[in-house]
Amino acid sequence: MTLSEFDRQLIAATQSGLPLVPRPYASVAAMLGSTCEAVRTRLAELLAAGVVRRIAAVPNHYRLGYVANGMSVWDVDDAQVDRLGELIGSQPAVSHCYRRPRKPGVWRYNLFAMLHGHTRDEVLAQAESVAALLGDDCRAHDVLFSSAILKKTGLRLRQPID
Repeated sequence: MTLSEFDRQLIAATQSGLPLVPRPYASVAAMLGSTCEAVRTRLAELLAAGVVRRIAAVPNHYRLGYVANGMSVWDVDDAQVDRLGELIGSQPAVSHCYRRPRKPGVWRYNLFAMLHGHTRDEVLAQAESVAALLGDDCRAHDVLFSSAILKKTGLRLRQPID
């Protein structure tokens, strides 16, 4: 897909995030001298084309007081992983949940779910609640706690070389 000048302006205006205002698309449209509908439509098209991977809120859990963040990893039957992933992903403590391939002999886990809490004990209790929910479908699990904050960024356009 070839990006138009409007696409480049739209991406530049949103690459650091949407404005934190009641009507973010209208705000972006005003910056670009466009309409809210044109911004929403084009972002949807860029999303459908795979140019934009997702449009989502990316909270800073640390600033919200959730300083104990743990990736819970689960060994579940591959035939049940989609169903169990939906079950885990629906839990209030889970911000995102996804399937990953196993590495035989190295890594047994195939289902990942990010848990956030104010303390490690809170996150571990959440993991035990998920384990209880999974019951016999859970063969093993662990929690890997974050040791650093990684910078999250979205799509970035390279500056043209003059």
